[in-house]
Amino acid sequence: MTTTADPAATVDAAALAQSARSNLWMHFTRHSAYDTTDVPVIVRGEGAYIWDARGKRYLDGLAGLFAVQVGHGREELAEAAARQTKQLAYFPLWGHAHPSAIELAERLAAASPGDLNRVFFTVSGGESVETAWKLAKQYFKLVGKPTKHKVISRALAYHGTSQGALSITGIPGAKADFEPLVPSTMRVPNTNFYRATEHADDYAAYGRWAADQIEQAIEFEGADTVAAVFLEPVQNTGGCFVPPPGYFERVREICDKHDVLLVSDEVICAFGRVGYDFAAKRYGYQPDIITTAKGLTSGYAPLGAVLASERLMDPFTRGATTFMHGSTYGGHPVSCAVALANLDLMEREDLYGHVLANESAFRSTLDKLTDLPIVGDVRGAGFFYGIELVKDKATKETFSAAESERVLRGFLSDALFEAGLYCRADDRAEPVVQLSPPLICDQRQFDEMEQILRDTLTQAWKLL
Repeated sequence: MTTTADPAATVDAAALAQSARSNLWMHFTRHSAYDTTDVPVIVRGEGAYIWDARGKRYLDGLAGLFAVQVGHGREELAEAAARQTKQLAYFPLWGHAHPSAIELAERLAAASPGDLNRVFFTVSGGESVETAWKLAKQYFKLVGKPTKHKVISRALAYHGTSQGALSITGIPGAKADFEPLVPSTMRVPNTNFYRATEHADDYAAYGRWAADQIEQAIEFEGADTVAAVFLEPVQNTGGCFVPPPGYFERVREICDKHDVLLVSDEVICAFGRVGYDFAAKRYGYQPDIITTAKGLTSGYAPLGAVLASERLMDPFTRGATTFMHGSTYGGHPVSCAVALANLDLMEREDLYGHVLANESAFRSTLDKLTDLPIVGDVRGAGFFYGIELVKDKATKETFSAAESERVLRGFLSDALFEAGLYCRADDRAEPVVQLSPPLICDQRQFDEMEQILRDTLTQAWKLL
């Protein structure tokens, strides 16, 4: 696959890489990997593509980090930020309001499923999750059920890095270095049907079984101690686990039965990633809370949001009751203005419709890779897919730790990038390649992804 150089690139690539190596502490990064090689420095984006400091072009197969829905370089979003900065660059939402936050809250409330009419702005997805847990705990205290404070989430699910959100996260390796964490969180099975050990021949029965594990956990802990269940509509970690038929309907029944809040963690899945403004609409369930971020601004400015039902807001509207929670930049005027422009753009270009019209083509293009011996499963929805890699297709045998080190980290991640595709090769569960491109992509980008993946995965197979 040929990649294109950017003739406008004039930055000193070597100096930038050296400065990054000397001073920048990058996130989730094994820094020793750059002892003998340069840090990749991305300097520009346009549409579905990004360019590095040396002028080389890459297809952004991850939308930055599941965020850049409308693609890079959209001038109208930059202009919205500039207008707001000139008018009111900053003011907090601590006992005051400003027009862009008011308008955005009204818009999100109108679009949300059911009566999720109350919008609490944050800065990030992890902060949204943290906020939702604190809200759930205080709500139950206010309504006379102070022992309801525990949270149930799924195995391998990622919900953030702050102490509370990390406690809800179900990835042991992400937590070990920071323990002890916040107590009172429990894990239940996720919906990875490819690895099902129960009802492996019946998708709907498997979904019912997985949902019933939530009720078992509630009953084991005691319903009078459980406040909330946090679930992603399509679980990211492990490679895009979609909900089986009836799964969320059953979860909703369980939550209603035991007076447990259902939190739909849509930090990735909202705003078009699976073809809807809110993924709960696609899968037909009513949450009590939605947590979100990322696609709300297409990543052009940091902003998250918690959408809560009127039931949850009600006790906070009486007397001296206060939700003692907030942040300096939650609901930042510039971020809210960018979000409004972003939602306008997505509506004008019908990007949700575009995703739904093209998801089958994207899926069928990726399905071509199943003829490779290293590809075990392709799964996902909308523009959000995971490709699980295996050592043996017949037995579904996965990589050993040494093989993951050699093939994923030692070869695949860098090789895909060098071939012109920015995506994620991950083994926090089984080894997967994750794809989540900008929502503007079409068959040209699908084919480009498939060809780069085919060539690189063919090489990776030879290393096993």
